[in-house]
Formats: sequence, C-alpha cells, structure tokens
Amino acid sequence: MLPDDRDDQGSGSGTAEQGLADVVALQRRHSAAVSDGDEQDFFVDTIAEYQWARDAAGLMPRTIDQMIKPIFEVCDYYGLAPWRLQPRHIDRYFAGPGKRGRSTNRTKMNRIDGYFAFLEQRYRGEIFQRFGAIVESPIDLFNRPRHRGDFGIRIPPSRQATTEFFRRWRASLPQARKEMVACRDYVMGKIAYLSGVRAAELCGVRIADIHWESGQWGRFLVRGKGARGSGPRDREAYLFEEGRELLWWYVEEVRGMFRDDPEHPAAPLWPSERLPKAIAALNLPVAPAIVPSTFRGALKRAGRQHLPGPVTELYPHLLRHACATHNYERGMSLWEVQKLLGHDWATTTVRYLATAQADPELANRESSERAAQRLIMDQGNLR
Repeated sequence: MLPDDRDDQGSGSGTAEQGLADVVALQRRHSAAVSDGDEQDFFVDTIAEYQWARDAAGLMPRTIDQMIKPIFEVCDYYGLAPWRLQPRHIDRYFAGPGKRGRSTNRTKMNRIDGYFAFLEQRYRGEIFQRFGAIVESPIDLFNRPRHRGDFGIRIPPSRQATTEFFRRWRASLPQARKEMVACRDYVMGKIAYLSGVRAAELCGVRIADIHWESGQWGRFLVRGKGARGSGPRDREAYLFEEGRELLWWYVEEVRGMFRDDPEHPAAPLWPSERLPKAIAALNLPVAPAIVPSTFRGALKRAGRQHLPGPVTELYPHLLRHACATHNYERGMSLWEVQKLLGHDWATTTVRYLATAQADPELANRESSERAAQRLIMDQGNLR
C-alpha cells in the first residue's frame, strides 16, 4: 500500500472515530438528563400496557398478575429498569437468592422473556431514544430454561394394584387416630382416581358444586386449569356409579363431623380439621378447605402403607394418569378419556396413556376379520 493511500485512510478513520465519539457523548448527555424517576415511571407505563394487551388477548386477571410478578421481583432486587438487566443479573439471581424449584425458575424466566418480547416489539426504538438503552432479553441461549417434559415417564400402578390399594386403605379406616380425617382423605383419593381431577381442582370443590341430578350418576363442578395461560375454567367432573355411592356416604356420614356448618352455601366439600386461631376467634360458619399439599402428604403416606409394588409411592397426578390409563384399557375411547380429563387437545391426552397396554397384532387381526366380514356381507362386491 502506498504512503498516500495510508494517509487518506487514516484521515477517513479519524473522521469516523470523531463522529462516533460525538454520538456516544450525545447519548451520555441525553442519558444524564433523564432522571431515575422518569425511567421508573416509563417502566410502570409499559407494565400497564402489557397488562392491557394480555387482557385484550383474553387472559384472566389472576393469570396476568402472575405473569408480571417475576419482572418486579428481579427489577426490585437490583434496583434497575428491565432494559438495564443483563444475562449475568439473571444468572446470579436465579442461581442465588431467587433460586427455587426447577419448574418455578423455568416459569419465572419464561414470563420475564415474554415481557421482553413485548418491549422489543413495541418500545425498542422509544427506549433507545429516551434512555439510550438497547432492549434485549436477559434470557439468552445460555440461561434459557429448557422444558424437559415430565422428566421421565409416569408409571401408574396397575388396575389390580390400585383396586387392592383402595381396599386396604378402606379397611384401615376404623383403626385411624382421627377417623373423620382418615375417611376424608380416603374419599378424596378414591374420587381423584375415579374422576381424574387434579389436586388443586379437587380441594376447591364446595358442597354446592355437587349436582346429584346431572348425568346418570351425578357430576361436580371444578375450577379447571386453563389452556395456554387463559386462566381457570369451570368444567364438569364425573363421579360414575362407584363415586356417587362413595361421595353420598361421605356427605351423609362423615362431612357433618367437622366443626363448621356443612349446609352453608360456601362450605367446602373437604374441610380442614385445623382452624387457625384468627378464624376460630371469628367463629365463622365455614372452615377453610384442605390445601393440595395436605392431600399429597396423606396420599403419599397411604401409598407407602397399603400399595402393593412395584409402584410404592402415590401422588395426585399419578392417580390422574392411572384414571386415564385404566379407563382406556377398559375400552373407553381416546375422545372419552380426553373429555374425562378436561383436555382441549387429544395430543395432551395421549401423553397420559404412555403405559397403556396395547396389542397391535391383536388389533390387526381383529381389523382383518372385520374386513372379511364386510366382504362376506357384500358378497364380494368391492364397489
């Protein structure tokens, strides 16, 4: 390269660097003119519009509230506006003071990432002009949580083992230290298995939600889990003949043994036997409902005591899998199992049937026999 060429290039480079320095200085002066209060106010405005947008999309208020909580949680911890957050902030928080269960961390980080997608779409340019910050999600390729599904296949106990488990559990009720509590837990477990409802859905049922006249054996209303973040939805759950008989016995013989008024419109179907002092002092007619963690603990203890192997530990969602699998094996169609579980998509239901016993060879032989029968009936006419 000739000396003149080097001089020309150096001169041009100096001009470019000078222009860049001017831009950087301008951004610094603009950033310095913006107070922390202005930035915080703008952050609150974006949150408000994000809530309106999700409300317009049809999400429930409670779901929207849960979506924005992780954003405030991290921003309050560091004292920063969200567009000032870096991936290292997320790393340190969720690996340190904010560390929770794997699924909880995954949910929070996905909600933060969703908010940043909103910022990038609607406010990227304005935030850069006003605050000199580039909007980029702090959830990057390295800390982005990966959903590994159910972390392994759920194997429910067999139909025979489940029947034996509930038989042994019921036989042990008269020897229980608190018979009414033991009866409540047993009936809850059996209804969870027969109806396939989730633990949170079952715990929220009130006595007024039971409709004995619905269907052939009666049904009850549950606040079902909404699909795609749309919030809870009411749906009917099925009792079937065995569940109706069992629940009728519980309501007539056991429910009145608890200390609240079972005829109150808001009385829970599954009350807690322990009243907090504040509630007991108010002498309210309605006891608090049992919480899902209490039901899980009771089911876990019963499984260890009464469930024959190889599956020795039960939890509510495994009963839901058992309900789907056993009904499908008894001949219930996929659509009917989907309706029973309250799923919107059959693909979700299929995942519950991963351990269902199937015989493709038998199905193929029966299909061939049906085809042969049709040919005989049609006298060989293939038209």
